[in-house]
Amino acid sequence: MKILVSDFDGTITRRDFYALLAERYVPASAPDYFAEYRAGRLSHFDAMASYFAHAPTDEASLEALLRDTEPDPGFGPAAARLAAAGWELVIVSAGCQWYIDRILQTHGVQANVHANPGRIVPGRGLVLERPVGSPFFSWEVGIDKAAVMRDALVRAEVAAFAGDGPPDVEPARLAPAGRRFARGFLAEELRRRGEEFRLYHHWPEVVEALL
Repeated sequence: MKILVSDFDGTITRRDFYALLAERYVPASAPDYFAEYRAGRLSHFDAMASYFAHAPTDEASLEALLRDTEPDPGFGPAAARLAAAGWELVIVSAGCQWYIDRILQTHGVQANVHANPGRIVPGRGLVLERPVGSPFFSWEVGIDKAAVMRDALVRAEVAAFAGDGPPDVEPARLAPAGRRFARGFLAEELRRRGEEFRLYHHWPEVVEALL
């Protein structure tokens, strides 16, 4: 059995969903939610939930946001090649399964997704919920990505990880160096720690390397 555990925002997409909300919909008077998180006054989950609360609720605006996350244009074909070669794709995210599922459907991709559930509620935006029933539940983040990676290492003969952000450091370090893929913050942090990794620029490059 072979498993690729992959982050979603900033890894499969170019833009983070929360960053688009911050740019387009969060008023200037609102707190810097991630500054509050870094100061220890909010959990990572609560910071994300605060951004998502500013999401529009009309269909056209939501579709524009999903499009403007810019999923890699080669995502669908690459995921199909991965599946044809016998790999299971597991997506892990500190974001929301609501938009991940819609982007996967648009690109014709099937994957096991571990993310925070959520729903659009008129007047309240995108309401994020803690995945308390998940075996990988984390109160701080929602989904413990490292726990998902440890599960993959137990279940599979071959396991790999791809990511880009701060929550990806711990799960990436669990993957063998030759199957540890990084870009952005994750690449810089692994380099700072003297950890080996494989740099990628586009998600299909991860699939090419694995196959």
